[in-house]
Amino acid sequence: MEYSHVSISDSVLTSLCEEFKKNNCIDPSKFEQYDVKRGLRNPDGSGVVAGLTLICNVHGYVISEGEKSPVEGQLTYRGIDIYELVNGCAHEKRFGFEETAWLLLFGNLPTKAQLDMFCELLSDCRELPEYFAEDMIIKAPSPNIMNKLAQAVLALYSYDRNPDDLSLENLLRQSIRITAMLPTIMAYAYQVKRRHYDKKSMYFHPMIRGLGTAETILRTIRANKQYTDDEAKLLDLCLMLHAEHGGGNNSTFAARVLSSTCTDTYSAIAAAIGSLKGHRHGGANIKVMEMLDYIKEGVRDWNDEEEVERFLTRIIKREAGDRSGLIYGMGHAIYTLSDPRAVVLKQSAYKLAEQKGFGEDFRLLEMVEKLTPKIFAKVKGINRAICANVDLYSGLVYRTLGICEDLFTPLFAVARVAGWCAHRIEEITTGNRIIRPAYKSLAPLRSYIPLNERE
Repeated sequence: MEYSHVSISDSVLTSLCEEFKKNNCIDPSKFEQYDVKRGLRNPDGSGVVAGLTLICNVHGYVISEGEKSPVEGQLTYRGIDIYELVNGCAHEKRFGFEETAWLLLFGNLPTKAQLDMFCELLSDCRELPEYFAEDMIIKAPSPNIMNKLAQAVLALYSYDRNPDDLSLENLLRQSIRITAMLPTIMAYAYQVKRRHYDKKSMYFHPMIRGLGTAETILRTIRANKQYTDDEAKLLDLCLMLHAEHGGGNNSTFAARVLSSTCTDTYSAIAAAIGSLKGHRHGGANIKVMEMLDYIKEGVRDWNDEEEVERFLTRIIKREAGDRSGLIYGMGHAIYTLSDPRAVVLKQSAYKLAEQKGFGEDFRLLEMVEKLTPKIFAKVKGINRAICANVDLYSGLVYRTLGICEDLFTPLFAVARVAGWCAHRIEEITTGNRIIRPAYKSLAPLRSYIPLNERE
């Protein structure tokens, strides 16, 4: 449905598209001719180095004598291996997202006193400004919650007493408030979407002080406000794993690009949210679940490897699934032998998946992980290492938690905002130069033609 009473006919749109196509074609060979780093990638697939960071490192291969050699994936937050961070919190039977957010923002693990203070601060800041929910969310429902997150974050600018101040004190204040409020915005946007677009009941539960981020999310999105400790700990794990992934990932780079102009925090974070929405980035786990449903419908015996392999082959050949030729959740720009986030999530999710009746789905994804490299080698002649990425299992984890697909990518944003804010502060305090890559122009010079002489 058009948002305006004036619509554009299909015939007019077709004509406009044809006019565009006549004047906007670039020969793909030109990219190689001018040594263009498409996607800011080098010919070997590695990213073009655009900056320095202390926040995170993503390691998945080594270059030796010009050849890329696969290695087990490594993800470190401020130099601390993600396995150690996750296992440390699990060993002490406590939540870890708030500690992770502190680590990313400040650069070191918090003391107990610092962590208690930070958790209390986040809890205190979860409430939205007065009438914000009514004016900015309830009155303008969005069919996609990510768009509402971006719009609401931009709107917070108007409620900030000092929105444009780039001092460290102000940047940290804004970062803490946005990290605290984004789950609340998500919960409101979800309920309004349910009511307006899904014709279901919406419910707004008051915030409870003292709850962590994962507990708050489960409590606010469930009608009965109930959740188990195991459920909250699993969601907390997801938030920890999604909190950061280096300055080169698309949404974080978007935040850094905008921050390099010295724009305000709300504009930078809204841009990152817009980036994350795309299915080539944060929306990939939704595509995994869609693919899983295709497999379940098209394969008679889910335990038969040969039958599953035949169906996956049809997916790669664009004969099944969404006809994209992609096996979602497999492969990564950096990781080769393993994605540590997928390893951790897979190990932690199996028990709850079995308890919730998703054991067969879990094992089917394991089979996809096992068979995909073999199928790519057979069908496309690609023999490089291909591993499961975090998206292969994260969508199923959310399903086991009773979380609908509308919230898959918004939950990613809720987790990643701490990393975005850390990179924004780092860009402003250490970058000191606007990010401005070059584009080679292929348009030939020509003369202006008066209107009455044009054909």
